[in-house]
Amino acid sequence: MSDHEDHKAESLMEKITEKVHDLKNNSSSSSDSDDDNTISAMKSKVFRLFGREKPVHNVFGGGKPADLLLWKDKKVSGGILGGVTIIWFLFEVLEYHLLTLVCHSLILALAILFLWSNASTFIKKSPPKIPDVAIPEKPVMEIVSSLRIEINRGLAAIHQIASGKDLKKFLSVIAGLWFVSIISNSFNFLTLAYILLVLLFSVPVAYDKYEDKIDPLAEKAWIEIKKQYAVFDEKVLSKIPRSMKELKDKKKKV
Repeated sequence: MSDHEDHKAESLMEKITEKVHDLKNNSSSSSDSDDDNTISAMKSKVFRLFGREKPVHNVFGGGKPADLLLWKDKKVSGGILGGVTIIWFLFEVLEYHLLTLVCHSLILALAILFLWSNASTFIKKSPPKIPDVAIPEKPVMEIVSSLRIEINRGLAAIHQIASGKDLKKFLSVIAGLWFVSIISNSFNFLTLAYILLVLLFSVPVAYDKYEDKIDPLAEKAWIEIKKQYAVFDEKVLSKIPRSMKELKDKKKKV
């Protein structure tokens, strides 16, 4: 009987310890979830560049384009950047012309394929398999449709600016075009496009890697820019009429 009672007591103690252990796990998991919620809430309050709330990968639309810009596949991203660098080097440093480069590339490719196809019978190897290349209709139509939408938006913006309804927007566009014209005097179009592409392949991945260090600095800079803009708006922009009609009304009042 004593052995039976001892066995019951041991089983009862085991059940009690298991319940205590479960209660500890539940309390620790709830505390962990509370900590996670607190951390996520704190992260949401942290200043993010351009006011973004999504990861950098989602900001660039996700998928393959974002993978290329963020160097998720280093071979493909490096290959694209290396290929563009070679093209820039050929045109800008070696001063190749586009038509000359295309003709020389086609001559080299056709000569290699032609000689390989004819020599395969002598060297007893299979001839090269040249794939049939055709441009599919659907992607081309999607690209054309997207371009049409963007061009129509640009034309609508130009129409709104040229109508004289918003003087501030007119002056800001003129200042932007003037700034672009100054840059274009310093660089030709190909060099400018290459610089923009290098920045596109370097700045996002650097920001994605060091965003916790960049965002606080960007927050300080943004606060200072807002202060300076408020002063500029008070002293200059607020005195500029939004349209020619408003300017005429002010003259009549004077």
